[in-house]
Amino acid sequence: MEDTIAAIATAYGEGSIGIIRISGSQAQNIMNRIFVPKHFQGEKSIVNKRLYYGHIIDPSNGEAVDEVLVVFMKAPATYTREDVVEIYCHGSIVALRKTLALTLRNGARLAERGEFTKRAFLNGRLDLSQAEAVIDIISAKTDKSFDVALNQMEGALSRKIKEIRQVIMDLLVEITVNLDYPDEDIELLTYKRIKKCLLQINDMIEKLIDTASTGRIIKEGLNVAIIGKPNVGKSSLMNAILKETRAIVTEIPGTTRDTIEEVVSIRDIPVRLTDTAGIRETEDKIEKIGIEKSKEAFNRADLIIFILDGSNKLTDEDINIMTTIGTRRSIALINKIDLGQQVSEEKLREYIPKAKIIKTAIKQGVGIDELEQEIVDMVYGGEVKQEESLLVTNVRHMELLEKAAGAVADAYRMAENMEPLDFIEVDVRRSWELLGEIIGEAVTEDIIDQVFARFCLGK
Repeated sequence: MEDTIAAIATAYGEGSIGIIRISGSQAQNIMNRIFVPKHFQGEKSIVNKRLYYGHIIDPSNGEAVDEVLVVFMKAPATYTREDVVEIYCHGSIVALRKTLALTLRNGARLAERGEFTKRAFLNGRLDLSQAEAVIDIISAKTDKSFDVALNQMEGALSRKIKEIRQVIMDLLVEITVNLDYPDEDIELLTYKRIKKCLLQINDMIEKLIDTASTGRIIKEGLNVAIIGKPNVGKSSLMNAILKETRAIVTEIPGTTRDTIEEVVSIRDIPVRLTDTAGIRETEDKIEKIGIEKSKEAFNRADLIIFILDGSNKLTDEDINIMTTIGTRRSIALINKIDLGQQVSEEKLREYIPKAKIIKTAIKQGVGIDELEQEIVDMVYGGEVKQEESLLVTNVRHMELLEKAAGAVADAYRMAENMEPLDFIEVDVRRSWELLGEIIGEAVTEDIIDQVFARFCLGK
């Protein structure tokens, strides 16, 4: 924390502008050594938060390295709450490297991954959950995942965690007072009241846990496998969702011999869509490999879209596939209904009782909107999508929430058995500490290092 750090803050590659960021007590001094402004606007030195035009100069030989814009920002009103300098170079990797090398030769050291955000956390500008949201913003692939990450960075999750911890702390205070001052004139804490408080705390934690499934999908994407026997419309569905011809469609069974994977946004939900080879018995060695890959995609999928030809009666291949699906989360498409329907929904429910069944004519675009809406409803659990919804998207947060809920459950069981308050207090405090790890108020240095190691350089 005593060092002044520097790094390239923009992506490597050609561009109109590239940025060097410097943070620390020596940031201004380093800037003064390597930056020569073209002219001052009446002031004698560089003014806080004013953009200056000039050149980066190598002090050792006086040669110009690049024509730049520079801004100096005085602590604590900066991202890291330290003095910060940003140098806007031409977006050439050569110019950026030369400028960065000059900052390192004149007093800075190369920043570690995520070190700027780590300093923002350690200096109290962000808590740990807000800092983790920064990397989610950078890696967001849809508007919704960006909005969720931005919501967390602005403190939505932090506020909720602090609210729960305050309820836990109120209970801890009551327990401590009853333990330490039993003879004083204070209200007796009954087991009934303890259980009521613990149920309230558990309900608050469980509401956050319930959002985690949706949150993971919003952040990482929904893995969807399109399966069925050959020539039922799998590739046509892939093309219809992508709104482009990605998979070859012919009347010849076995045309798709390998899995085709694409990432698409379906109503702001990132979906990893896998078009699989038709599952059937075959002697073709290449097709067999494709079918094995289809089974692998089936096994790792969050959602199965099973397509069958509704204009013909069910075959043994259809039944074998449905038997494999069983009660997994799935949508069954009775396709080609424009050619007449020979398959009944009742018959399908004998094999896939939990599947949502939709009638489609994929080549004519019939049923596609209904399919997309069903995917949205499944992701959000059938609830109306809220733009301001608070979703838990981080695996670390999820694990800590589950451990905290477990500690609360242990405390509740002891309260039911009327165990001593000392024992109950241990588990209640444990839940308070676990929730504190989410926002960084009770967290080890190792965990902090692991969190920021996921960041890119310059952030």
